Amino acid sequence: MEAIRHRMVEVNGINIHIAEKGKGPVILFLHGFPELWYSWRHQILALSNMGYRTVAPDLRGYGYSDIPESVDSYTCFHIVGDLVELIDVLDPHERKVFVVGHDWGAILAWFLCLFRPDKVKALVNLSVPFLRFDRNIKPVELWRAYYGSDHYISRFQEYGEIEGEFAWVDRVEKEFLTDFPVLLPKGKLFKRPLDEPITLPSWLSEEEANYYVTQFQKTGFTGPLNFYRNLDRNWELLKPWVGCKIETPAKFMMGDKDLVYHMPGMKDYIHNGGFQEDVPGLKEVVVLEGVDHFISMEKPSEVNQYIFDFFSQYH
Repeated sequence: MEAIRHRMVEVNGINIHIAEKGKGPVILFLHGFPELWYSWRHQILALSNMGYRTVAPDLRGYGYSDIPESVDSYTCFHIVGDLVELIDVLDPHERKVFVVGHDWGAILAWFLCLFRPDKVKALVNLSVPFLRFDRNIKPVELWRAYYGSDHYISRFQEYGEIEGEFAWVDRVEKEFLTDFPVLLPKGKLFKRPLDEPITLPSWLSEEEANYYVTQFQKTGFTGPLNFYRNLDRNWELLKPWVGCKIETPAKFMMGDKDLVYHMPGMKDYIHNGGFQEDVPGLKEVVVLEGVDHFISMEKPSEVNQYIFDFFSQYH
């Protein structure tokens, strides 16, 4: 880990922290919630030894990167704007890179391919497939209709209130990484009492978990939560792209225990033609048995090899 280089890069009017290692074609890794560049530590080390320059930023609002105060500064256009300029900085000659995304990072990677396909050589996305836009139903309303007002996306809309409930950062971060809670009832956020010890999964050591905890104790969760607070605004702004296809060569991977895989209609969309229709560039879908949401940390060797094999076709 000591060999990983850290620096700040000014892009799109803000400072973004990046971690990087290796020489060769750039792979840009985009993390999800509630994560950091650190979620890609296994990929940074492995793929930098396979001939790639691996780069993982803290997205705006996270970690060492700037945290704009305004909720309105976290739309998909702001964040993709960060990525476009970052790509130009990382590869000033070709201005085009390989991209790997997970969770929110996957959503943003799909958007990057939708808005600026000229910036992406090929894409590997984890855990969240491209989500087809519905002209008529706002996303937050859709989740609330399915899951009720305790659903985490509904709760995340409550500016200030949910931050107050997330004050016990150590427990909140470890709960999300261990067993991502779909429902967050007021007054009883998690299944376990807050004073009950939490057993971390085998793929996450106490030291690794504490890296996240230390960072979020410094920054809080408002920046990351602001991504969710722009879901409906993104929906309004994305209307011109309804029906657009993603032609970028893409591979998709997820675990069969992932909460996303079990959302209503998701398996049918992924396996029965809808996903392929929206993403004509989709080359392969891989579902790993017995794997949950944080796939890059749960099965690093398999994920690393899949990434290497896929990107090797597009040099």
